[in-house]
Amino acid sequence: MTLPDSVSPSPLRLSRNERFEMGRAMRDACPRSSHALWQPPADRLDVVDVLNRSAEGRIPELVPIRHGRMMRSPFTFFRGAAMSMAADLATTPVTGLRVQACGDAHLCNFGGFATPERRVILDINDLDETLPAPWEWDIKRLAASFVLASRANGHSEAQAREAALTCVQSYRMAMNKFGEMRVLDVWYSSLDLEKVLEEMDDADLRKRIRKRLEKARDRSVLEHDFPELVTMTGGEPLIKDNPPLLYHPFEKGHQGFDDIVRSAFAAYRESMPEHRRVLLDRYTLVDIALKVVGIGSVGSHCAVMLLMADDDDPLFLQVKEARASVLEPFTGRSVYANHAERVVKGQLLMQAASDLFLGWTEGRHGRHFYIRQLRDMKIKPLVEIFTPSDMLRYASLCGWILARAHARSGDPAAISGYLGKSDKFDEAIATFSFAYADQTEQDHAALVAAVRAGVVDVILEGE
Repeated sequence: MTLPDSVSPSPLRLSRNERFEMGRAMRDACPRSSHALWQPPADRLDVVDVLNRSAEGRIPELVPIRHGRMMRSPFTFFRGAAMSMAADLATTPVTGLRVQACGDAHLCNFGGFATPERRVILDINDLDETLPAPWEWDIKRLAASFVLASRANGHSEAQAREAALTCVQSYRMAMNKFGEMRVLDVWYSSLDLEKVLEEMDDADLRKRIRKRLEKARDRSVLEHDFPELVTMTGGEPLIKDNPPLLYHPFEKGHQGFDDIVRSAFAAYRESMPEHRRVLLDRYTLVDIALKVVGIGSVGSHCAVMLLMADDDDPLFLQVKEARASVLEPFTGRSVYANHAERVVKGQLLMQAASDLFLGWTEGRHGRHFYIRQLRDMKIKPLVEIFTPSDMLRYASLCGWILARAHARSGDPAAISGYLGKSDKFDEAIATFSFAYADQTEQDHAALVAAVRAGVVDVILEGE
């Protein structure tokens, strides 16, 4: 994999100490306190205009579902507003140091999943927007998400600030350690969920998480996913329709639909390493159906594939459309012409371990898709039930994970030199997070007003 020049670390002729001092010197041009500022620019785009831009190219009948999910609260609005925040972050101070950025680093895009070696690690698990970009943008979005999640859970403003501070402090302290480590040691670093549980003081929380971990490990594709997602029709297994969240876009065989899918699937196979192709070739593609996922991805072309190696050996793959990153207008275009390849290469660069079936393809109509397993011991954080102490623990974990992801592609010594040992950067980002959380609440109110005025259509699920 070729690493874009815009992400490459400082030249090797500079020692670790020299790169640390280079980062420290960047405080003169970009003081750490300057990151506290948030002032919406005079020409900031209207919320509805941004939503309309984001809806371009999506499946029209699914867009109101996306709007409905964003309308639930300022926090869910924030989760779907990566495009708007990218434009806002582009107006904020940066050091000039770049990393492979997540682009959508809110706290719900972190979680647990299985490595090919069957360990369960905690890592970033959604990198649809990944692109080389300033490292500051990710930590600002992550910290702001903790303020909004804390508010959504009814925590006090002091508790919300502590969550943001804990996240940034964890990022800074981890980056300090990565800046002192040998390169290979940085790349070997990961966060094993079992080790996290061993170090956890809260017995009740440890028990809850272990129960979820055991449930994820016990979940079988054959015994759980297959009966849940598949029905037998004429003796053939087909994915169950559950419109509008899971459905077949056409009747099977309609207008060459099978040919389109199989052509894209063949291209996906070619994107995988040769030894993984041998594994994939054990399976036969049986069926595919469109699936609505998340908040930001709603309306994009996402699907579930059913493959079978034998009557009792199913495999489900998730297909997600990759569109241009929301960072692209502000950082420049990706070096990869296929946006799905951009996502896959970004995952391989940022994650400690990636899915066994990760690959990319292009559809007949020019859409880009990446593919991975639908479920593989995936554990999502139950943010909605987090207590203030839960939020602090999770903030510390996410800060460490983001720092490790950035340290793999960026220059941890230079970033560490800029951050320093004091809490000046932490306090600045916490202040920014509150200002931007207030901005998000205003934007959410504008969406609600647009819905009431009939300007924006929504579908509220469960009603």
